[in-house]
Amino acid sequence: MCGIIAAVAQRDIAEILLEGLRRLEYRGYDSAGLVVSNNKGTVTFLRCVGKVQKLDEIAKQHALHGGTGIAHTRWATHGEPTEANAHPHVSEYITLVHNGIIENHKSLRELLIARGYFFISETDTEVIAHLVHWEHKQGGTLLEVMLRTIPQLRGTYAAIVMDNRNPTVLVGTCSGSPLVIGLGVGENFIASDQLALLPVTRRCIFLEAGDLVEMTRRTVNIFDKQGSLIARPEVESQVQYDAAEKGAHRHYMHKEIYEQPLALKNTLEGRVKQGEINLSELGFPANTLLKKVRHLQIIACGTSYHSGIVARYWFEAIARIPCDVEIASEFRYRKSVVRAGSLLIILSQSGETADTLAALRLSKKMGYLGSLAVCNVAGSSLVRESDLVLMTKAGIEIGVASTKAFTTQLAVLLMLVVYLGRLNSMKKSVACDIVHALQALPRRIEAMLSMDDMIKLLAKDFSDKHHALFLGRGDQYPIAMEGALKLKEISYIHAEAYAAGELKHGPLALIDSDMPVIVVAPNNELLEKLKSNIEEVRTRSGRLYVFADESAGFIRSEEMTIVPLPYVEKIVAPIFYTVPLQLLSYHVALIKGTDVDQPRNLAKSVTVE
Repeated sequence: MCGIIAAVAQRDIAEILLEGLRRLEYRGYDSAGLVVSNNKGTVTFLRCVGKVQKLDEIAKQHALHGGTGIAHTRWATHGEPTEANAHPHVSEYITLVHNGIIENHKSLRELLIARGYFFISETDTEVIAHLVHWEHKQGGTLLEVMLRTIPQLRGTYAAIVMDNRNPTVLVGTCSGSPLVIGLGVGENFIASDQLALLPVTRRCIFLEAGDLVEMTRRTVNIFDKQGSLIARPEVESQVQYDAAEKGAHRHYMHKEIYEQPLALKNTLEGRVKQGEINLSELGFPANTLLKKVRHLQIIACGTSYHSGIVARYWFEAIARIPCDVEIASEFRYRKSVVRAGSLLIILSQSGETADTLAALRLSKKMGYLGSLAVCNVAGSSLVRESDLVLMTKAGIEIGVASTKAFTTQLAVLLMLVVYLGRLNSMKKSVACDIVHALQALPRRIEAMLSMDDMIKLLAKDFSDKHHALFLGRGDQYPIAMEGALKLKEISYIHAEAYAAGELKHGPLALIDSDMPVIVVAPNNELLEKLKSNIEEVRTRSGRLYVFADESAGFIRSEEMTIVPLPYVEKIVAPIFYTVPLQLLSYHVALIKGTDVDQPRNLAKSVTVE
């Protein structure tokens, strides 16, 4: 949600800012803007509703010369997407952009109106700009002004501020929303994501919550909330620069679906040795902690929540460790009881999800043994703040609807199941069978991807549909949930998922010939039960689409379309059966003509509560 990139340089930086915004488009936004100063008193502001491409077209009509600037993409929280609400916001000579939400913006607005300030937007961001201006009139450097301003703000935020009269200095701060510094030679940058910085530098410094940075072309000074100078480590970004290109694929989502076999291979690489799962990357002291685990509490949001539910089946059935899964936004505000010997597992693709981070920070005071993050973004807040970390190694995921991040997350969780199980006397033969299934999974998915054209034809049946029902049993129930989420995310079809055994407890009332029912049906111990549930739909004129193991014994009929899937080991079937549902959602979205990679109202990195 929202994107920031700013620069202080000797060269013209307008195109660098625009390229940074393009690389932040995946985060989700509805308007864009930038400000550029040439250090000679000329400051140019450009703002528009819509895509970065539109801002780029406007920029071409102006002579944007200058080495200091700030650019922003906005995802609306306070006020509709309008040019007046787009960033940057200005208060006389103060220019500011902001990610996050200021919770006390109403009371601050009233205070500032009483002081004589006039508001042209509905945003909480303009409140900060006027507040900084007010404090600046009281005296002090821009850094000193921000030190006085920050205690007056409640909420989560990242902000960059510039004094247009002295644009050689930028001051940034973050609290609950990320900022990363990019170090150059005679120039410096700051952004909300390292991806925006890769065209100009790989030398990064990740700011911690509460940090402030004062940045010029040649200096980067970081301070804590009290204004004391502090040090943060410089790291070399390992993100691949060309990973953001679509190649021959029409959309990032399609590319990322097809990248899953390679992503899974990367996830497994170095973690299987002599037929055993090896997670020595956790560090030797981790084993002492993990041997104490008697309960697991998984916290996540969205797609990651679904992977957590799958993992619950695995942890309890295979590792024999009790496991609970909870949505982070609920966990934060529920008065929960921590079980003895409980390990907190936090799942996030981006590592910056606001509710998930807040749950992690809350947990540190609750008595858990420790925290273990499963994440896809190195250097993210979640990775830095967790006790133990397992990276998914999926590579950059641009499409808002998660695909390869989900399947690699499941692979990491299954490896953790085996690792914990072996620490608790799991038989080696059981572990070896799971390892072999994981190693075979990439080639099984590669074979399944050849069915893309068949699923594309199937998607035509959904061209006039407005509702859909997904069914699964056991560890396939959360896969049905994920399938429903994908369909609603990118095709805007209302979709729900149910445990198939729950049909008779309400959902059967929805079944008619206009309601497509999508079923995931691997050949496992619950297949016969599932077949009975399918008959409940057939006898009520439901239209069925069954993704089934080719040996499951289903027979195609007028009211039931069978998508026969090749054999896959039962333990990894949840990962495998996710992929055809991803393809179905993708092709339905193409037919519906929606924005596949950037669906309306959604963002890749949800950095607000």
